[in-house]
Amino acid sequence: MQTASPLFLPPARTAAPFLPMSRAEMDALGWDQCDVIVVTGDAYVDHPSFGMAIVGRVLEAAGFRVGIIAQPDWHSADAFRALGEPRLFFGVTGGNMDSLVNRYTSDRRVRSDDAYTPGGQGGRRPDRSVIVYSQRLREAYRRAPIVIGGIEASLRRIAHFDYWSDEVRRSVIVDAQADLLVFGNAERQILEIARRLDQGESIAQISDLRGTAFLRRERREGWIEIDSSDLDDVGPLNPPQDPYAVTAFGSGAAAPGAAPAAAAAPVDVVRRRRDVPNADRGRSVIRIPAYEAVRTDPVLYAHASRVLHLESNPGNARALVQRHGGLDVWLNPPPLPLSTAEMDAVYELPYARRPHPAYGDAKIPAYHMIKFSVAIQRGCFGGCTFCSITEHEGRIIQSRSEDSVIREIETIRDRVPGFTGVISDLGGPTANMYRLHCKSPEIESACRRPSCVYPGVCPNLNTDHAPLIRLYRRARAVAGVKKILIASGVRYDLAIESPDYVKELATHHTGGYLKIAPEAIGEGPLSKMMKPGVGSYYRFKELFDRYSREAGKEQYLIPYFIAAHPGTRDQDMLDLAIWLKKNGFRADQVQAFLPSPMATATAMYHSGKNPLKRVSRVGGEVIVPKGTKVRRLHKAFLRYHDPDNWPLLRDALKRLGRADLIGNGKQHLVPAYQPLRGSRPPAARPPAGRPAGAAQRFRTQHTGLPPAGTARRPGAKRRGERPL
Repeated sequence: MQTASPLFLPPARTAAPFLPMSRAEMDALGWDQCDVIVVTGDAYVDHPSFGMAIVGRVLEAAGFRVGIIAQPDWHSADAFRALGEPRLFFGVTGGNMDSLVNRYTSDRRVRSDDAYTPGGQGGRRPDRSVIVYSQRLREAYRRAPIVIGGIEASLRRIAHFDYWSDEVRRSVIVDAQADLLVFGNAERQILEIARRLDQGESIAQISDLRGTAFLRRERREGWIEIDSSDLDDVGPLNPPQDPYAVTAFGSGAAAPGAAPAAAAAPVDVVRRRRDVPNADRGRSVIRIPAYEAVRTDPVLYAHASRVLHLESNPGNARALVQRHGGLDVWLNPPPLPLSTAEMDAVYELPYARRPHPAYGDAKIPAYHMIKFSVAIQRGCFGGCTFCSITEHEGRIIQSRSEDSVIREIETIRDRVPGFTGVISDLGGPTANMYRLHCKSPEIESACRRPSCVYPGVCPNLNTDHAPLIRLYRRARAVAGVKKILIASGVRYDLAIESPDYVKELATHHTGGYLKIAPEAIGEGPLSKMMKPGVGSYYRFKELFDRYSREAGKEQYLIPYFIAAHPGTRDQDMLDLAIWLKKNGFRADQVQAFLPSPMATATAMYHSGKNPLKRVSRVGGEVIVPKGTKVRRLHKAFLRYHDPDNWPLLRDALKRLGRADLIGNGKQHLVPAYQPLRGSRPPAARPPAGRPAGAAQRFRTQHTGLPPAGTARRPGAKRRGERPL
């Protein structure tokens, strides 16, 4: 397996004001042909928060000519011919979001808008954009190499459960008929692909590059093939154990559905546990159950998911292979993280930091959300099972230098129109993992745990927030900067390890409300989410409230929760509703679990098994709230104050033996009366003690959402009430 060379970005030529989107722009630059053309499902915004801009500018800095085809009309191949055929390859991405997550809600309802489209207009990209775009490119240019990437391709790189069709689908590289799939952050891979093609290699020869997947018909020579069942056998139920442990190996039976070895290919096949090699990991490939097997057997699907996640550390991951009919899908180990110098180089490329002029004055909502924000890190070692960050960006934190971050803030101050002195966010996938890492590089490279903070913070994890505190202080000292807000999610179980950080956050970087995500309070769902217990929340709240008072500020935590996550019972949601009422919270919006491709929680949802432990055919089941009725009920518990939910909740409370919670007193969860149809329901109120007007102002100024209804005065009579 090839090791990645340093990402080197020499200024090969003067940067284009914008990467061209038309022939006229190519002519103005003196180009007769592009080397690489990136096709994307998002509008082209030349900003480092947009994947197409990063990939394009990285290639440009290395001397390649890059064009952009943004949100093409996919109903024919004509729009894909706009810039001609590239000299090297087409790069295809669905955009910053999976196209199906972008288009549909967790209840599979079509969204009316798209934040990555001018005017927020919905319907400007097809479902499964990567597949559709790739197929249209094959129509337009049959022989042009196609490289697919971005989060849509990254999370669909093996056979995966597709929530929207309710079936297991093939790897996206098979359906897209692409030549290569790039997973994870793509700078290192995409630059190496361009360089090797430019040097005369064919796309079929590039099979040793980390962070890529490709197709082969025949078995590959020189590899030690390990059957995944020899590593983690789907056998009898094992005793309770550490969810991170690589447990006792099985009997050595071949995985059902695995293709037999081709007679002509000299491949060493490991058949017994004692033969599984650890020394020669670079030549080892693990064969996971075939697509045809996992499509029909949910237990094998959960097993394959577990093996994939165990082989996710760039320091020790082995290659994986999965049969799809007559083809093998090969997955090389994940890409190596970027160094701090490389991160600085990527984020300080000459981005225009605004949408392409072709969009005129049209507002692109996603751009307006991030135009005054700065990314300081990548990756997340939290390992939350419902989240796709770790699967895409990895769990090793990649941080920028302080100087680089300060230079970007100064660039925003000097070049971005409309800057008023407020940086809207200084963060990344999380707010407070900047420069946090394992204390030992040797332990980090050998570790196979999916999380560094669950079930508790690992003793080998450096949790010192001092570098982040220094960065905050330098950032708010920049001339012209009035306020630095932190909008990324704060990992509060980490924050309590550094009370000084909580003090800094509460004193200087919170604009009234701070959003955090406990997600649940019951051990059942929390253990399936890999989230900390509610005790960590209470400890963080204690610190946050104390430091807010010391700073003379009235500030509040806004907790977020997920409904209908695997492992959640009706009783868990009832307990959460009681907790919300007791603490004075009324949720405006409710998030229901959405099974995104390749996530561990999605494997739970599909299989009813728990891949955090060895998957067994006997026992080990996970409660999975499925179906419209139960998902609606779980969401209703989160919005216990909404009169539309009261009839459903009354029925549930009676069924759960808690009819004592139905009544008109303060101790009751839902009232016994029901408003007349069409009458105005009680509006959501801000947290206790927070004036309604201030809550409205904060909501409008800092979230971009319209004002919610004002809170009802306590004791005021509701219009249209009637007794049951």
